[in-house]
Amino acid sequence: MRGRPSIVLATVLTTLLAASACGSGGGTAKDIATVPPKQTGTPKDGGTAVVALTPGLSPNFIYPYPPASANGTVIARGQLWRSLYRPSGDGSQIVDPALSLAEQPVYSADRRTVTIRMKDYKWSTGRPVTAGDVVFSLDLLKAALAESPANWSFYTPGQFPDGVTAAATGPDTLTLTLKTAYNPSYLLSMLATLYVMPSQEWNIAKDGGPHLDYTQPKNAKAIYTYLTKQSSRQQTFATNPLWQVVNGPYRLKSFDPTTGSFSLAANRSYSGPGAKRLDQVDFKAFTSAAAVLNQLKAGNLTVGTLDSTFISQAGALKAKGYTVYSSPAPARFDALTINFKHTVGGFDKVIAQPYVRQALQRLIDEKGYITSRGIYNGAGAENHTTVGADSPYPPSFGGKAPYPHDPAAATKLLTDHGWKVVPDGTTTCERPSLCGPGIKQGQTIGFTIASANTPGYVGARDIAFVSAAKKLGVEVKIVTKSLNYMYENYGNSFAPAKANEWAMQDNGPLYLAVGYPSSNTVFNTEGSFNLGSYANPEADKLINASTFGADPKALSAEATALAEDLPVLFFPTPNTLVVWKSSLSGPSSSFKALLSYLYTPEQWYFHD
Repeated sequence: MRGRPSIVLATVLTTLLAASACGSGGGTAKDIATVPPKQTGTPKDGGTAVVALTPGLSPNFIYPYPPASANGTVIARGQLWRSLYRPSGDGSQIVDPALSLAEQPVYSADRRTVTIRMKDYKWSTGRPVTAGDVVFSLDLLKAALAESPANWSFYTPGQFPDGVTAAATGPDTLTLTLKTAYNPSYLLSMLATLYVMPSQEWNIAKDGGPHLDYTQPKNAKAIYTYLTKQSSRQQTFATNPLWQVVNGPYRLKSFDPTTGSFSLAANRSYSGPGAKRLDQVDFKAFTSAAAVLNQLKAGNLTVGTLDSTFISQAGALKAKGYTVYSSPAPARFDALTINFKHTVGGFDKVIAQPYVRQALQRLIDEKGYITSRGIYNGAGAENHTTVGADSPYPPSFGGKAPYPHDPAAATKLLTDHGWKVVPDGTTTCERPSLCGPGIKQGQTIGFTIASANTPGYVGARDIAFVSAAKKLGVEVKIVTKSLNYMYENYGNSFAPAKANEWAMQDNGPLYLAVGYPSSNTVFNTEGSFNLGSYANPEADKLINASTFGADPKALSAEATALAEDLPVLFFPTPNTLVVWKSSLSGPSSSFKALLSYLYTPEQWYFHD
């Protein structure tokens, strides 16, 4: 996961299927599991699992919270250091209680005092994981944010951890005092991002230095500066004693700074669930998904994930002894992100009109995209909302699209609002009084989409959208950009000077928190990751309710309003393929979690 906003930077980086890889195979329904197979077989002790890292996301940082300037991907964060609460991988709940370091929070009547009881976990040194370690971790997170708000991707000024005071009221008791009460579901989702770090071993500001009182902000900043500097030294990842003090199921055995590949060995002091039957887990870095596929077909990988582009390879992979599981990831949505501050050609005035966004949404043929061999290849699901398909926080309209594919309805929306629609020509505003504020007579509708060069389905669906827009008299051009360029340049919240370089962008999937997919930071006006400067006071109120209120249904109301107002144009969600050797097993949930790139290899084992 990257240091900058991870909802996008956790994007599945895959490439268009290479010609050498697409000629064989032939996936059919019998080759693909839509539900992860049940745990099976008699476990064998030992063995090494080889896991393919997401192409293009090779780690370059080891401290759990890299500074934004590092543009870092963190190595094995969930395996070396556990967060206070382990995120759920299936979307049905916010956290996985069995894999969390603490019992569920207990709230006071006013929701401003939270008591948390730590479980019996140990550091690799044998020392218990204490409430003091959590206080230390929160203080260092605050130090990172004091240096720059960009140092944590989940942060919005004025929200968690602002106004949160943590105290260890006992070795195993953590008390949080909140200046502002939070929605319990939202707070739990934030605590699931708080990685717990060793307070007694890391509270230093130089090699061999004295142990500092980290509750003093000056000391916390010095500690943070020291640890992040140590974390930039990739050659020492596996040898620096700092990084060997872990509370997760594994410790780092080796790291290759040239490729980003690394190996983990079992932390024998780990006291959480999982038999730790595997001796070792090797994570291999790749530059393309085609390379991952080739290594799977060669039998050199134990576990890997692939995009729906490769669905035709399911038969070949099954023949090689793999299980192939296909499903959309929970809390994921794919979209054309709209830049509401793009002024070229009067785009900002046009796109501000809800009826224009509705007309453009009606051009997207979700069913057609899913069935097309050139786009999703039959592996995908319709989605019309920010919370993703099959969410426990469904919108009020259920699975029915608010603006289903209907080009005739799109035409009527424009003509009813004063536009002369010229199919395959140029649609213009004839009656400005109907077109909307700031739109002059003769105004056209045209814009450029920045389209990511990977995954392959991105360009394919963008081309399909452009073709449909042309039939409405809307001229759309595609400019292909690399993902890294888009991540660094196409976001008004962090690159406002580039606002007129893009009108819409498609960089693949957007991921919100799996258990509680709030749009906080993404679509609230002051959100730290509001890429396109979407602003709607009603949406702000609903996002505040899901963040600070007590109503458990607030998130459904938020999702409903956003889906109806269209801060983005929604695409269907392509499936992710999770592939693993049939000789490997474990809880079904541990393989389903791979859709969200949550790894729990301590639960896996080989069998006959």
